[in-house]
Amino acid sequence: MSAQCEVTAKHQSGAPMGVFERYLTLWVLLCIIAGITLGSLLPAVFQTIGQLEVAQVNLPVALLIWLMIIPMLLKIDFHALHEVGQHWKGIGVTLFINWLVKPFSMALLGWLFIRVLFADWLPADQLDSYIAGLILLAAAPCTAMVFVWSNLSNGDANFTLSQVALNDTIMIFAFAPLVGLLLGISAISVPWDTLFLSVLIYIVIPVIVSQLLRHFLLTHGKLEATLQRLQPASLVALLVTLVLLFGFQGQQVLAQPLIILLLAIPILIQVYFNSMLSYWLNRHFGVAHCVAAPSALIGASNFFELAVATAIVLFGFNSGAALATVVGVLVEVPVMLSVVAIVNRTRGWYEAGAQTA
Repeated sequence: MSAQCEVTAKHQSGAPMGVFERYLTLWVLLCIIAGITLGSLLPAVFQTIGQLEVAQVNLPVALLIWLMIIPMLLKIDFHALHEVGQHWKGIGVTLFINWLVKPFSMALLGWLFIRVLFADWLPADQLDSYIAGLILLAAAPCTAMVFVWSNLSNGDANFTLSQVALNDTIMIFAFAPLVGLLLGISAISVPWDTLFLSVLIYIVIPVIVSQLLRHFLLTHGKLEATLQRLQPASLVALLVTLVLLFGFQGQQVLAQPLIILLLAIPILIQVYFNSMLSYWLNRHFGVAHCVAAPSALIGASNFFELAVATAIVLFGFNSGAALATVVGVLVEVPVMLSVVAIVNRTRGWYEAGAQTA
C-alpha cells in the first residue's frame, strides 16, 4: 500500500459515518421519486433551469458539481503527484478499459439487445439511432463525477486527478475517430465547444480554485475542519443534482417507460461488466485498493454531457440516439453509487488477493 493509501485509510477509519452516508441509498431513491414527480408537475420550472446552459453545459448543474468535487480536490497535494508513477498498473488498466474495451463492448451489447432481443418492442425506424446513442455514451470516459465516486470509495485523490487529466487529453484526439469507426461515419461533427468548455468548467477552474483555497486553509491550519464541514454539503449537492437530472426528464420517463427500461438494460450490463473487469484486473496485478476503486469507477462511468451534445448534433434533439444518451444520464448516479458500495464492501477480499499477487 502506498503512503497516500495509508493516509487515506487512517483518515477514513477514524471518521464516523454521518447520516447522509449511512442512508445514502434511501436519499437517492427519494430524490429520484422527487425529481420525476416535480418534473411532471412543474415542467416549466425545470425547462427554465434546463435552458441555463452554454454549449450544452448546464450552468446550475455545473455549480452543483463544483460543490461535489471541490472537497475531493482540496485533498490533492500537487507535491505528491510524482508518486502517481508507482500506480502505473492502475493507470494502464483504466486506459485499457476506457479505450479498448468499453466502446466496443457497448457496440456489441447495443447490437445484441436493440437489434436482436428487443427489436420487437422498439420503434423499427429508431433501432440504429438507439445503438448510436449507446455507442456515443460509452465512447468518452467520465470527468467531473469521477471525483465524487473516488471520494466515496476512499480513492487516492492524486491518482484520480492524474487519470482524469490523461483521459481528457486522449479524448480530445480519440473521441471523433473512435465514434466514426464504431458508427461507420467518415466525418463526425464533434461539439468541440462542449468538450473544451466541460473540461474547463469541471476540471481546470475547480482545480485552480481548490488549490488556492487549500493553500489558504493550510496556512491558517483549518484544512481538516473545513473538509469535515464541506462533506455534508458535497453529498447534498449530489442529491440536488439527482433531483434536477430526473426532473429534466420526468415527462419522458412517464411517457416512454418501456423504451427507457429496455435502453437501460445494456447500459447497466456495460457499467457492471467494465467496472468489475477493471477491479479484477487491478487485483490480479496487485494494485492498491485506493487506486483500484477509482480505476474501476473511471472505467465504468460515462461523460454524459458530451454524449448528449454529440447525439443532438448528429441525430437531432428528438432522435433515438438523444433519448439513449439521456437514459445514460438517468441511470448514471444510482448505478455508480451501487458500484461504490460493491468496491467498498469487498475491500477485504480485494486486498487479500492483491497481496498474494
